[in-house]
Amino acid sequence: MEILRTPDDRFRDLPGWPYAPRYVEVAGLRLHYVDEGPRDAPPVLMLHGEPSWSYLYRKTIAVVVGAGLRAVAPDLVGFGRSDKPARREDYTYGRHVEWMLGFVEALDLRRVTLLAQDWGGLIGLRLVTASPDRFDRVAVANTFLPTGDQPLGSAFEKWRAYSQETPVFDVGKIVSRGCARPVAPEVVAAYDAPFPDDRFKAGARQFPTLVPASPADPEAPANRAAWKILGAFDRPFVTLFGDSDKITRGGDLAFQSLVPGAKGQPHRTFEKAGHFLQEDIGEELGGAVVDFARKG
Repeated sequence: MEILRTPDDRFRDLPGWPYAPRYVEVAGLRLHYVDEGPRDAPPVLMLHGEPSWSYLYRKTIAVVVGAGLRAVAPDLVGFGRSDKPARREDYTYGRHVEWMLGFVEALDLRRVTLLAQDWGGLIGLRLVTASPDRFDRVAVANTFLPTGDQPLGSAFEKWRAYSQETPVFDVGKIVSRGCARPVAPEVVAAYDAPFPDDRFKAGARQFPTLVPASPADPEAPANRAAWKILGAFDRPFVTLFGDSDKITRGGDLAFQSLVPGAKGQPHRTFEKAGHFLQEDIGEELGGAVVDFARKG
């Protein structure tokens, strides 16, 4: 497997990003993560999605750490400062789950509050169902867990077609267009930082094709099995969705109706918050997560 590694100088002086890089090796790959706050405090594991990186959570991290909790935010393989396999075929849904499960085990995270958005949810919910004893509670934000048995919706179909057909996969602009509020040029540039050129974007290009879109998808059975476990999951489970995300709209209601632990929880729909609600209302999201993590 050919591995690319983004040069460190690409990450210098990013706005709002004072966090020291940390690394752990999983399955021969170097994974980057942020780890801030007291090591003995309950961890909030923040999983990003496509095509962002842990920088997306910078505002939320500050609030969580300020409240005395531990914030752990890894970069998925192929993103941020984590290693990037050069071939698109090296990325599969199953491998992403295995990589992140290896990360959780390497740090031996326990009593976890999961905060997962976009692909962070597709991967994170599989982690919860694979190793439920590590997770005390779950917060999902603008995500879903498809089995291929239902249509993914026209908004997602348009995004997937665009991601495969556009000659220029402009990560910073993609993130900014997924926000409901203006994004400063220097912040747009920070989302571009992990990708010096197109060779580094194999994972970003591949992700939209890995979402189970038919019952025959190779990961559809694993997601159905995960839903069976979620159907009996009675630990606290909250939905924190943006009101302006066309791709995952309605996903919050599915979680609320199907997961027992979602009953009676402080579900939120944030105003003027797009797909990347961490960018739009990151501090407010952090406050909601702190309240949720501290709830008895």
